Amino acid sequence: MEISEARSLAHALRQLLDDAHTLIDESRSLPELVRRVTAHLGCGLTDLTCVTRSFKNWEHASLQKGVDAYLEARGGAEWFGVSGTGREHHDTIDIIAMSARGPEAGGIGAVDYVTTAVGPEETMEVVSFGLVLTHAPGGEPIVLGVRGAVERFGREDCRVEVIAASRPPATAAGQEVERLMRENDVLRGQILTFGASEHRGNQLVTFLPRPSIDPEQVILPDGVLETIERHVVGVARHADVLRARGQHLKRGLLLHGPPGTGKTHTVRYLMGRMPGVTVVVMAGTALRFVQEAAALARRLQPAIVVVEDVDLVAHDRRFSEEGSPLLFTLFDAMDGVGADADVTFVLTTNRVETLEQALANRPGRVDLAVEAPRPDARLRAALLRLYGGDLLAGIELEPLVTRTDGMTASFFKELLRRAVLEALRSGGQAETLSREHLSAALEEMMRSQGELTRSMLGGPESDRKGPLLPE
Repeated sequence: MEISEARSLAHALRQLLDDAHTLIDESRSLPELVRRVTAHLGCGLTDLTCVTRSFKNWEHASLQKGVDAYLEARGGAEWFGVSGTGREHHDTIDIIAMSARGPEAGGIGAVDYVTTAVGPEETMEVVSFGLVLTHAPGGEPIVLGVRGAVERFGREDCRVEVIAASRPPATAAGQEVERLMRENDVLRGQILTFGASEHRGNQLVTFLPRPSIDPEQVILPDGVLETIERHVVGVARHADVLRARGQHLKRGLLLHGPPGTGKTHTVRYLMGRMPGVTVVVMAGTALRFVQEAAALARRLQPAIVVVEDVDLVAHDRRFSEEGSPLLFTLFDAMDGVGADADVTFVLTTNRVETLEQALANRPGRVDLAVEAPRPDARLRAALLRLYGGDLLAGIELEPLVTRTDGMTASFFKELLRRAVLEALRSGGQAETLSREHLSAALEEMMRSQGELTRSMLGGPESDRKGPLLPE
């Protein structure tokens, strides 16, 4: 090697060392948050890219489950938070960039957590703002962040933000997190209902306990419950075979009849009969979220979507010029679930005569309508035995059954409650009831000022003449 070449090499080496010292000095002058992120990613702030995937705020627990599974598959990692004010208004990558101005703009801080429900009586802590250094599925370094909803500042979703030196690894990591999130979805197999939060009217999901009702506790005419079970439970039991043979699984069941005849009770029986099935219950103001409910059911199938008092939404267009706006939303939701999806729409109504005919004009909307009628004498006796049990020991039920013609299950439940109260008022222990207790309770419910109560409990108008219970 000639002297000139040696000098050139030495000069290049010296320049390399000087540049290295300069980079090290600059790195040391950076705030800790920026240094930690850029050192892990191996690039400067201007080279960072962020891929964000957003979800409904009630999916926060499932998102946390997906992130936890992602990190566990890569040996785990330690979370860290970000300090500073005004974080709710900015994306994480912007917060990191702003922190380069100095520690007052943001730095390393504690991880923010919130508690969220994952069942009727179970909760878990989830990260509402935190970062973790990890790697993409391909091995590239990434920074993964979780942000929760902050409704008072207008952010109504939860999200995972993946920061990397280029987009492909960030996209791949986000996709894998979502896959694991769906695999570990805390909503699957639960009974859910929609509500509204106090902030901005945002929809929320509430968990309900799964009822346990024996078939003997469902008092319906012979064969009715069996028909319902074949349509709902039987199709689910043979779903794989039916799907393989090209048969549609999506089905619709309409339960109709007067108030108090056991429609909701029957639905609750079905919920308990299918313990692994996701159930979404829609009633009252929650009916406006029927699209979200259908999307949940499709994703978490096998599933049931219960629409209580569907006549409030799907009244026949003959009764108004425009019909209900929610009617078309309901149609879209029912039609949007694929025919091969194991999803059942269960609709209940007290006024079947007002229902929109289009509900029944297409398979998969309503393909089975079942009436829950007013109970006959045999069923009224069964209801009394069900709700009265040992309280009615030694009492002849036939006079009471005869006198309560046209009354429904709700009426008998209230009758027994009032009879117990009457027994307590008269100084008894209410371990058993007498004919006098029942007569007094029936008198109270049947007198003229009780007509509204009877109507609300599904009873006909009073036609009383003479004593309520024969002597």
